[in-house]
Amino acid sequence: MLFLKRLRKGWDSSFYTLLFLLHILSNLYTFFMNEIPPTNVVVPQSPFKVMILHNIPVLPLDHPDADSEHEVIETVEIIENALAEQGVRFERFGLARDLAPLIQRLNSDPPDIVFNMFEGFADFTETEVHLAGLLEWMKIPFTGSKSQALAVGRNKALAKAVLQSYGVCTPGFFWVNDENVPENNLGWPVIVKPATQDASIGVDQGSVVTCQNDLVERVKLLLKNYGPPVLVEQFIDGRELTAAVIEDPEITVLAPSEIHFTIRNKGLWPIISYDAKWKPESLEFEGTPYEYPAKLTPDLMVRVKDTVKRAYLALGIRDYGRIDMRVSSDDTIYVIEVNPNPDLHIVTGLAISLDSANQTYGVFLENLVTRAWKRGP
Repeated sequence: MLFLKRLRKGWDSSFYTLLFLLHILSNLYTFFMNEIPPTNVVVPQSPFKVMILHNIPVLPLDHPDADSEHEVIETVEIIENALAEQGVRFERFGLARDLAPLIQRLNSDPPDIVFNMFEGFADFTETEVHLAGLLEWMKIPFTGSKSQALAVGRNKALAKAVLQSYGVCTPGFFWVNDENVPENNLGWPVIVKPATQDASIGVDQGSVVTCQNDLVERVKLLLKNYGPPVLVEQFIDGRELTAAVIEDPEITVLAPSEIHFTIRNKGLWPIISYDAKWKPESLEFEGTPYEYPAKLTPDLMVRVKDTVKRAYLALGIRDYGRIDMRVSSDDTIYVIEVNPNPDLHIVTGLAISLDSANQTYGVFLENLVTRAWKRGP
């Protein structure tokens, strides 16, 4: 199970890892024990019914990117359990490539709310945006960001341009649409990523390059594997922080986490690669332990939360999101990614940091669907 893989994240002698895992176990105890009512207690049922809508994975299990896509099924099961314990009525709808069954269902028996867990198909990632647009067209209330924010957020280059226009600091960058790679004027090293992928897909130790020839070869590889555009970004060697945002109902920045790069000691680049996220047997997975909450000075904490809120507002995110940052040696905060549709698994950063807003996982989910119901289409 991916759940068990997550619990193994960084299980070594790291003090940071030990604290983080203790926090995860505490969170799981709260979820499985404190939120589950006694069997003789009748849980009031919600006045609305939710359709949990998710993508059916298309990648075979032996595909190198399969873990990140197949995780949605496990997350949906966890969400179902949490909603049931809060008295929320729901059903599940798995969407395959044929839209006809979904459109027929939405027309004949529309749900009160769609809990949008559709992440797009791995080989047609634009569908994440298309599905939100369909729900807007049909005037079906749904959780999470609207199609415009999803469209901007899933294109890293476009998102960075929007951040710059709002005065949010982000590393210098350019994007490439074909094999005619311009000369790099950002300085070396740079990090090269597929501009329209998430979950660190297409990111490995070869993503950081230090010369023009390696840059050209990396761009060619990503164009072949993922298509254009390819993002070329100034590499900021500093602390990496991540912070989630929820609306409760006002925008609330949750306590940030820090990723520690013990892989530096092995001569590896300090980055969150695909292996660091999804491959527990890898050196990079073990060498990137999380610390929650991050230990920041009061001044840095204020500036981090302000940066996170401004990035959230710049992209027009709704309900919840996640902002990833690098902090340079002079304490400059750079936003490196804005995710308007982050992972909602119970052991990911958003769920773990809900305690900083005095919320449990189940209450957060209940509030999320209730707010969507009250908001309407």
